[in-house]
Amino acid sequence: MSTILNDPKLDEFILNSPKKIKRAKILIYTLSIVIPVAVALIFEIKLEGFDFSILPPVYAILNGLTAIVLILALIAIKRRAILVHRALIRTALLFSIWFLILYVAYHITSTHTEYEGSYPKFYYSLLISHIILSVAVVPLVLFSYLQAWQGKFERHKKWVRFSYPVWLYVAISGVIVYLMISPFYK
Repeated sequence: MSTILNDPKLDEFILNSPKKIKRAKILIYTLSIVIPVAVALIFEIKLEGFDFSILPPVYAILNGLTAIVLILALIAIKRRAILVHRALIRTALLFSIWFLILYVAYHITSTHTEYEGSYPKFYYSLLISHIILSVAVVPLVLFSYLQAWQGKFERHKKWVRFSYPVWLYVAISGVIVYLMISPFYK
């Protein structure tokens, strides 16, 4: 990696153990299945006695922050600020993880909200594309991250051509979905 990036400080971040790489891939495959299944099941589970009605704006903010950080990460890598890029991507991952945790907490404690606005075709098209791509974004982002972690930057770039726009779309569309549905929360 040092020869490619001319920064020996980055060598410590390379994952090059075949055993660890295999475990990382198994974890990615597992999360790519478990997360969408778990999220689908939360609509069947209702825990009474909790009021997490404050969470939708919070997780919408997390989605918005994810989008901003992703844009900043793109700017950083275009300027070859690799350590900054890496820190921003990790921040975006943390925001996405917190989003997921809060999303699950809200939906297992709250009733479903129907969209009653003036643009149902737009809303449901956006919502459906958001849901489908949020399932796809998990393996795309994690495999992109794994490629960089292994120091396989050409493969990382190929993965990112798909994962980055999907992740950015999911983050931005999540905010728009929230803004459209929020007037109808009870």
